[in-house]
Amino acid sequence: MVRVSGLASGMDIDQIVSDLMKAERMPIDKMKKQKQTLEWQRDDYRSMNLLLSEFNNLAFNMTLQSSYSSKTVSSADETKIKAAATSSAGNASYTLSNVTMATAAQSISDKSIASKIDPTKSLWSQRDSIKTGSSVWTEKKVEQAAIMLSADTSTIKLAKGSVSAVNQDTGTLNFISVTTGGTSKEYKVTIGTKAETLGSDEVFINEDTGEMTFGTTLTSGSTIEAFSYQQNVLNFSITTYDSNGKATGDNKDGSTSFEFDGSTSLNTVLTQISNSKVGISAFFDEGTNKVVMTRKDTGNLSSADSADGSNMVFSGEFLTGFLQLAGDAKGTDAKFTLNGLETTRKSNTFTTGGVTYTLQNNFTGDVRVNVSNDTQKVFDTIKDFVTKYNELIEKINGKITEERDRNYQPLTDEEREKLTDKQAEQWDDKAKSGLLKGDSILSSGLNQMRSNWYASVSGVSGAFSQLTDIGISTSANYSDRGKLVIEGDGTKLKEAIEKDPQSVMDLFMKSGSTTSEKGIVRRLRDTITQTVSKVEQRAGRSTWTSEQFLLGRNLKSVNSQITSFESRLTQVEDRYYRQFTAMEKAIQNANAQSAQLSQYFS
Repeated sequence: MVRVSGLASGMDIDQIVSDLMKAERMPIDKMKKQKQTLEWQRDDYRSMNLLLSEFNNLAFNMTLQSSYSSKTVSSADETKIKAAATSSAGNASYTLSNVTMATAAQSISDKSIASKIDPTKSLWSQRDSIKTGSSVWTEKKVEQAAIMLSADTSTIKLAKGSVSAVNQDTGTLNFISVTTGGTSKEYKVTIGTKAETLGSDEVFINEDTGEMTFGTTLTSGSTIEAFSYQQNVLNFSITTYDSNGKATGDNKDGSTSFEFDGSTSLNTVLTQISNSKVGISAFFDEGTNKVVMTRKDTGNLSSADSADGSNMVFSGEFLTGFLQLAGDAKGTDAKFTLNGLETTRKSNTFTTGGVTYTLQNNFTGDVRVNVSNDTQKVFDTIKDFVTKYNELIEKINGKITEERDRNYQPLTDEEREKLTDKQAEQWDDKAKSGLLKGDSILSSGLNQMRSNWYASVSGVSGAFSQLTDIGISTSANYSDRGKLVIEGDGTKLKEAIEKDPQSVMDLFMKSGSTTSEKGIVRRLRDTITQTVSKVEQRAGRSTWTSEQFLLGRNLKSVNSQITSFESRLTQVEDRYYRQFTAMEKAIQNANAQSAQLSQYFS
């Protein structure tokens, strides 16, 4: 619509309409303030639910036996024995003596494996240095698929890389066929030493790199026809056993097989052995030219069927011939006397009666290990839980007792523009205050949690059935609004934990079919779960749709009203402009008539 803005009347029509619309917009400003208030209230509810959920997670830890049954362990000499205990360990003293630590099986090359071996270079390039009484290398047939060339070239690499000596099943690989434009041509194969010049019908194969070099350039679209060759590889196997005497490998005989082509270095071979499931650490010592293989687990780990009790069985000329590793390596079990009982273990770390011992050294004397309740740790756990509860109810009480200052309403966009950022922030803080004042859901939840703490627990196994029995009571200061205090310096609570830890545990975490039979923490978790659910029905979750909770439905209704009213305001504004446009046109017509009359009279 064309709008005429005071050309005839000289009036500021835009300003007049803007002023008129301010009055018209007053209802929608109230709606937007209502919307902002609902959003703030929703966010306040969700922040309370977050606090409750976080405390509920902490309360879950208080339903675990480990929170009340912590043990402290002392060793008379930690240079000889270290110990730790689980909550199931009994309070007792243990004596260890005549300790011989477990050792791991180890196999070392009988003598230097080669005088000039370089562990970083390919084994095939050093084949003359690793000869043994029998062949280290095993032939493996490799099928080379046909290769179609996408560009002109004279060099192509085999798919398997290093060739490590190539021949056919029935002799030397004599020819390779290449088809170009339907015509096939054979190229004579040379392996080993490359001639200074290659004939146009020759191809040289570098046995170390697997690169084929043709005596002529092959054109794009040509196909090197498929062929097969024998590749020399290293094949060997290792067998190790677990603590039950079972072989750990995947082969039928329990061994683990290894295969490497000639491009592999000795260091790579040993690294792959170390990373495999055989449980061996392997390395090469360049100072002695020897290989060392050590079981990662200690103890005599051999097969029950083994004649010589070997912990590592090596098979293959590479291991037994070149590396000169013997297969009679054995580890030893740890031997010791525990409270007068002579016994053994595969490992230097073992658990008995809930106590985990770690042997540090061999010794013949006695070392005492004492296990007792860790009263201080349990006390700290309960104290921390009480502190977190007090922090929770302080924050919730702060919200439901916060006064509502109705002099401060949410700002409109125009009002916010007139303020600095700091002033707007301070205004918002006052406008957000008291939105949950006296909230019935949170108030009811707090009252129920207080009742959870104070009510006695029926059916406990010991003497403590109420919170006051262990030295925890309600603050006498009314302003604390139900906060808990640990009496004195915590002496009564520590004495209760020391005297009857089971009763203390039952008081907090006992299970039951009725509320009175449940421990304090389980009651609290039930109350929190119910409160969180009620708050969610009012304020929802971030993943819920507006239809799923009360405030969401209210916000949807307000949004609908705002949308409808904004449409009406557009119509009202258009009407004002139409009226002023009509006025401007009437004034223009009057001015034109006046000018015409003046012209006549003149």
